[in-house]
Amino acid sequence: MDPLISVRSDIAAALAANAPVVALESTVIAHGLPRPHNLGTALEMEAAVRRAGALPATVAVLDGRLVVGLTEVQIAFIAKTAEVAKASSSDLSAILASRRTGATTVAATVFIAARAKIGIVATGGIGGAHRGSESTFDVSADLTELARTPVTVVCSGAKVILDLPKTVEILETLGVPVVGYSTSEFPAFYSRESGLPLQHRVDTEDEAARLMCVHRDLGRLALGGTSAGMLIVNPPPARKALPRDQVEALISRAVAEAEAAGIRGKAVTPFLLKRLADDSAGKTLETNIALLVANASLAARIAVAYSDRRQNEGTRA
Repeated sequence: MDPLISVRSDIAAALAANAPVVALESTVIAHGLPRPHNLGTALEMEAAVRRAGALPATVAVLDGRLVVGLTEVQIAFIAKTAEVAKASSSDLSAILASRRTGATTVAATVFIAARAKIGIVATGGIGGAHRGSESTFDVSADLTELARTPVTVVCSGAKVILDLPKTVEILETLGVPVVGYSTSEFPAFYSRESGLPLQHRVDTEDEAARLMCVHRDLGRLALGGTSAGMLIVNPPPARKALPRDQVEALISRAVAEAEAAGIRGKAVTPFLLKRLADDSAGKTLETNIALLVANASLAARIAVAYSDRRQNEGTRA
């Protein structure tokens, strides 16, 4: 038994049976989306995972425990409570020790998912290198956590407020495979295109699951028996995607406002996302919600295919 982690009983049973489970981060609930969209989207993501045949496991820090599989009441608490810490990997010890409530970023969710033996996480977009990071060194812990933790993350690329070319280069340097799902171009979160080509793609859930198996087996040959995680990038749904040039114009204005206001660190992302939503008359928010649900559904379908492969491996053994 792990005294620091609490896994909901149905999820623990599914994991013991190699059944499909998808971990979901909670920072999007506490900090990424405005009320009441945050609660509705969190529940819609969980429903999308279930419809695809997997179990959702939303992750957070509550009462001194890493909680894997929030109840609906706990999700509502995270969505409605003002004082929720933004918990990255480096924050977990302090938040656990102080028994504060923490909403997990991608980095923390990947760390906790691996500890709970969950192999796939769904989110909107990962963090990455911030614009101007060559002088500020502001690079998200999502990248370093992916480099050392063998979990697959399904996302729509990196948050578009970041420096996407630098982010892709860092991922390559860290040995994190970036694989397009039905795309040969790195998505730009709100937009389906970024101008950044991908070397690898899959076009079905079974292809993605087979890739996960090969990546897992390759990791067993690595020093220490583990490998980096993997990104499967899924463009936002075409009906909700926004033109890249339109989004860039909105970002330039929002970044200038953030710099003028002296906004730094963890406060930058929520500020920029709010400004983008306001300046686009809510269109970026609609796209964000649509891609979150689409990524949850895709991650679940891949998890089902991966679980089937693992079951077949067990049968052959």
